[in-house]
Amino acid sequence: MRLTTKGRYAVTAMLDLAFHSQIKPVTLTDIATRQTISLSYLEQLFSRLRRAGMVTGVRGPGGGYKLSKESSEISISDIILAVDEQVDLTNCESKANCQNEQPCLTHDLWTGLSHTVRNYLDGITLGELLAQEDVRAVAQRQDNDVAQVMHFKDAATIGMALK
Repeated sequence: MRLTTKGRYAVTAMLDLAFHSQIKPVTLTDIATRQTISLSYLEQLFSRLRRAGMVTGVRGPGGGYKLSKESSEISISDIILAVDEQVDLTNCESKANCQNEQPCLTHDLWTGLSHTVRNYLDGITLGELLAQEDVRAVAQRQDNDVAQVMHFKDAATIGMALK
């Protein structure tokens, strides 16, 4: 399957954004911290997502990113395609030239599976994922983990200042 970390990270970042931007724009630094994704990698992904019209940048204090559409209008497949990923399980990129410029013995099998996966991802939206209790629980846990780390860092900083 040609779904690499680029596609996975893009979906993860967009789900984080959908969860947190309901109140205010979200910075890429915040997403990077919660999802343990490199900030520079997120910048590349969000550049593509912005060009695809999925996110909007908000400048100034309190700025960041927000979804350009309702979460119920963005399919997981849309996100993957926006970052130039393909859901293709064939070795020939669905060109049917896998063996001496001809289809291989299992070409139709992998093509059919690719269509099934694509249809599955087309049928799931960010909004549907946000509605899942387990997704909201994980997002809340991540928020709590980050808050706890920040509290310890602040406490350490204060302790160092008092010495």
